[in-house]
Amino acid sequence: MNGFAIALASALWLGILTSISPCPLATNIAAISFISRKVDSPGYILLTGVLYTIGRSVAYVALAVLLVGSVLRVPSVAQWLQQYMHKLLGPILIVVAIMLLDMLSFSTKGSGLGQWCQQRAEKFGLAGAFLLGVIFALSFCPVSAALFFGSLIPLSIEHSSGVVLPLVYGVGTAIPVFGFGMVMAVGANSLAKAFNKVTQFEVWARRITGVVFVVVGVYFTLRYTMEII
Repeated sequence: MNGFAIALASALWLGILTSISPCPLATNIAAISFISRKVDSPGYILLTGVLYTIGRSVAYVALAVLLVGSVLRVPSVAQWLQQYMHKLLGPILIVVAIMLLDMLSFSTKGSGLGQWCQQRAEKFGLAGAFLLGVIFALSFCPVSAALFFGSLIPLSIEHSSGVVLPLVYGVGTAIPVFGFGMVMAVGANSLAKAFNKVTQFEVWARRITGVVFVVVGVYFTLRYTMEII
């Protein structure tokens, strides 16, 4: 039970880290703009934020159920993972850490995607918030793909959880966007201050997480992959 509680906390943290990472910021800014467009109606912002959160969570759960369920339903694959997953986990964590620490970067040009999707979502009203959540959740970039496929999916497979952990991850990815939408309803100055603080927090959070992943990844590699210690 304690192990699954740690997994839940890890999934939530991975989701939050995904949302505030530099790569997905373009789509997140568009989502914040969409959610908070009626600044005179906090209730509308709240409802829009909830629907956006549900959209992201549904997308992640559907993808995870497809991946995790397919793996666990095939006995040979499940047996192979039980035997070798702990050997692969170390190198996987190291690769994710390298990306988190910006030691390996990719040129991504997706700033127009968020604006394009936002304009289309406007036509669907409240339902547009749900659709926006689904689309943005599936718009993977190198960092978010590394966190989802390289960290969350192995975690979900380990705990045989194709629904709960991805659901918590989806909620985590929506928390910063939802929070900024509510702050925007209070005032632009508050938003600017909050955004600056989150940007500073993201840098240190990503670095600390990257260092932890390196330490754990090296340990797992030496212990299980190379069997040195």
